[in-house]
Amino acid sequence: MTYDLIIVGGGPAGITAGIYAARKKLKTLLITKEWGGQITKANDIENWPGIKTISGPDLMENMLEHLKKFEIELKDQTEVIDLNKENNEFAIRDNQDNEYKSKTVIIATGKVPRLLNIPGEEEYKGKGVSLCSTCDAPMFKDKEVAVIGGGNAGFSTAYDLTKYATKVYILEFMEEMCGDPLMKEKIEKTGKAKFITNVAVKEIKGDDFVKSLIYENRDTGEDKEIEVQGVFIAIGMTPKAGFAENLVEFDDIGEIKIDRNNKTKTEGLFAAGDITDVKYEQIVIACGEGAKATLAVDEYLSKK
Repeated sequence: MTYDLIIVGGGPAGITAGIYAARKKLKTLLITKEWGGQITKANDIENWPGIKTISGPDLMENMLEHLKKFEIELKDQTEVIDLNKENNEFAIRDNQDNEYKSKTVIIATGKVPRLLNIPGEEEYKGKGVSLCSTCDAPMFKDKEVAVIGGGNAGFSTAYDLTKYATKVYILEFMEEMCGDPLMKEKIEKTGKAKFITNVAVKEIKGDDFVKSLIYENRDTGEDKEIEVQGVFIAIGMTPKAGFAENLVEFDDIGEIKIDRNNKTKTEGLFAAGDITDVKYEQIVIACGEGAKATLAVDEYLSKK
């Protein structure tokens, strides 16, 4: 059997693409390792039009419920490991050695957290080192913690932690924090945060559990150690589309290059959401890109 469209990825972009595909009556399969992606790590979302405040997991549940109202084939807990094009059809193979054929494909796999690659990071994962404040913030009630990253991801993490921790250090490599100024104000108003810029984190130390963090002042070259019981890493994300490396062109940080119609360099292959080089990583933008990609697929198929 050959599908009209296979969507790879179950985040906001992939789900929106699926909803539009169902409405266009395209024979569609959506394959995803997990539902939600980054959105499930967000505690309070306050910029989703029409809803003043909603948690990331609740918004994802709403999206998934919407998707399941339509006639679309879903395959979750499944990872795509290979994508090729043969005789004007795409062949996709998953980690269970199943193969699927499709006339078109949308890649919407998003990104995975970027790591520091410093001593102690791997050793203390689950022992004070965390990549998810939504999951782990309550464990740090009345403790002092450090957040690595002064962008939007770092600010969101820090704000989650101010509800539990007594002190939150926010460390940024650049000379200035680069996250949203309004979110920075909200964090400052808690009275629990200390912002530290122009530093390079060098090591996480502890025994059975995290006890401290060492960073270098990039101006002076001096090392400083701060006592913390938790370290939350929020330095951005790395795109995950290695399975398509023969069919797409990546930019210098591994994002898929697309044109204004979400087309990649390969005819019939599209991409949407944070996996692409589209500027600004926002849920609402990912959803819009998912819709655009499916509309472009529908137009492509109608011309074929």
